[in-house]
Amino acid sequence: MRDDLPETGVRLPNLAISPIRAVLRRVLYACGALAAVFALVAVDLDGYKDSYDGKVSLLDALYYATVTVSTTGYGDITPVSPLARTINIVAVTPLRIVFLVILVGTTLEVLTQRTRENFLIRRWRSGLRDHTVIVGYGTKGRAATRTLLENDRAKESIVVIDPRADAIEEANADGFVGVVGDATRSEVLNRAGVRLAREIIIATQRDDTTALVTLTARQHNKKATIVAAVREAENDPLVRQSGADVVITSSDAAGRMLGVAIQSPAVSALIEDFLVYGKGLDLTERPVMPHEVGKAATECDGMVIAVVRDGEIIPYADPRAAMVREGDRLVVIHVPQE
Repeated sequence: MRDDLPETGVRLPNLAISPIRAVLRRVLYACGALAAVFALVAVDLDGYKDSYDGKVSLLDALYYATVTVSTTGYGDITPVSPLARTINIVAVTPLRIVFLVILVGTTLEVLTQRTRENFLIRRWRSGLRDHTVIVGYGTKGRAATRTLLENDRAKESIVVIDPRADAIEEANADGFVGVVGDATRSEVLNRAGVRLAREIIIATQRDDTTALVTLTARQHNKKATIVAAVREAENDPLVRQSGADVVITSSDAAGRMLGVAIQSPAVSALIEDFLVYGKGLDLTERPVMPHEVGKAATECDGMVIAVVRDGEIIPYADPRAAMVREGDRLVVIHVPQE
């Protein structure tokens, strides 16, 4: 393994607790244990004997509770009655143990946290299937997650892969499971459950990395829909040959948008509207309903602009769209209801 590669691992989203808050919480628990011992002694002062004057006051009870839970145990105050000794056996001693556990809580937490994380990761992986893997949590990756969530996709069904630990921390803060590592490596993809994924979105920073990730992902999953983004159009064929079903050329798309905006600002605004789900008009894809089979695309429910048949997009004006078939899918312009 190369030394410059980050440590690979699954990171589940969690709510981090500040160190100060964690310390204050332990102090509160310790004070609670001390107060419980004091109360047990205070209700039976006559059951204890002070070697100094023979009597035990409330101040003596607090002193006894302090030296007892801290295991200092000077022995100047001792339980003498059967009831006091019984209380020491069944209550004070366990509270002393609790107090010690709280004092060394940081060490115990480190030891148990790893076990808890491994348990949660195993439970998460056991239920992982038909999910979406997003490689790269930069601008494109974050935009992809927002679009998925806007289309009612659950956060639990999205797994993010990125070699940058800070990017995975951001993904965790957004509620997504993250895997730190290089997605060109099979081990990293397997940690994200790529073999059982339904969709894979590849949004890396380099086109050569995108091609290699696509090739590796396709080798592990022959059925998943792979969508990849490239910066240069000349790399489109390479990524498609690597196994991508859809390739988005970001630089060309941005350039076309700039040209359209100059010539026709209204058309540019409309295209931007389509790209933002839930804002004005939306483009959706749905299966053909039974009552629509045999009809022309323009006669189907909604404003149909294309028919998807055997992976080919057929415009509504094409003669082949004059009769939709069972198994076709329709691309429809949808107006969200207020």
